[in-house]
Amino acid sequence: MRNLGLVQDGSVLIVDGLIREVGPTRRVENLAVARDAIEINAAGRVVMPGFVDSHTHLVSGAPRLAEFEALISGEPSDMPAAASREIELTSGSTLERQALRTIQDCVREGTTTIEAKSGFGVSETGELKILRIHGALHERPIPVVSTAMASAAFSGGGLGDYLTRLLPVVRRRRLAEFVDVEYEEDAFGYQECREFLRVARELGFAVKMHAGQRSRTRAAELALDTGASSVDHLIYIDEAQTELLARAGIVATLLPGSVFYLGGERYAQARRLIDAGVPIAIATNYNPRTCPWHNMQMTIALACRAMRMTPAEAISAATINGAHALRRADRAGSIEYGKDADLLVLSAPDYRELPYHFGVNLVETTIRRGEVIYNRAEVTWPIR
Repeated sequence: MRNLGLVQDGSVLIVDGLIREVGPTRRVENLAVARDAIEINAAGRVVMPGFVDSHTHLVSGAPRLAEFEALISGEPSDMPAAASREIELTSGSTLERQALRTIQDCVREGTTTIEAKSGFGVSETGELKILRIHGALHERPIPVVSTAMASAAFSGGGLGDYLTRLLPVVRRRRLAEFVDVEYEEDAFGYQECREFLRVARELGFAVKMHAGQRSRTRAAELALDTGASSVDHLIYIDEAQTELLARAGIVATLLPGSVFYLGGERYAQARRLIDAGVPIAIATNYNPRTCPWHNMQMTIALACRAMRMTPAEAISAATINGAHALRRADRAGSIEYGKDADLLVLSAPDYRELPYHFGVNLVETTIRRGEVIYNRAEVTWPIR
């Protein structure tokens, strides 16, 4: 994760939206196929892969400002119930507009692939509404990878109803690629999660899981047992489970933003996981309830400061390892021959400035499959 494969004075050649060549500028610009190419001059800047945000709840309603005030004052708040009511009562077109504005902000901040979970719908109607919106948002202008998420707040009869009534409909209508489940002591137990994910795989879904956010569980065993592509949160995980994850090569997706927003003091032990050989991804966990930010640059900064990751490790976790968590490493997450040309140009000469300038947007240009989809305009004003 510390080897970013840096190329000094490098160039990327893009043909039909795909990366055709990458290497030293002198070699690339002398290729016959490069003679008529349109040039984007990025001299003195970092060019890097677009961010892969592999864990969000993109369609989850408007900001919860009253709940935010309650949170910082220490007052109790019925946040899940409020979220449920909002999804049920808000029109699909309004939710879609809210989510599209969020995607546009993500693009300005450098995200070129985003995963979106349901789970805030709570009822069958709400979950299907969210998943339909995922489909409507796909490639507007970046890929939206849809996940059907079974949370403990689901009021439709628990995992059994989600499994028998909802998932077959989701599969038939092709509304999700992944299925996720909340495996915690205060949510769903090992055996019911195991059966749920087993049937989800039989239906043709890839599977993921929330685990270890609030309690110590047998997360690695369940992931191995069910073929999960990632286990997300993992604030609580012991050495035996860490060893299992490392041996299996299962991605651990860490979400420091929620800990920061909720005022927690215990972050996932990224240093221990990495040193044990566990592949780490980081993601925003964007949602209005526990992490209302969607900026991967800030997530990188927090990974470095709060979880002791190096800048190179955090960038790998935010790009290629996020792509692995979504089973898209063959097309996203790195600048390699044949992959989608999803690139960022930073207004900085050194990648380490990403975590150094926390809270500052360093993305100057965002490119999706060779097309510039965001370019920051220069601010001009009269000098007196």
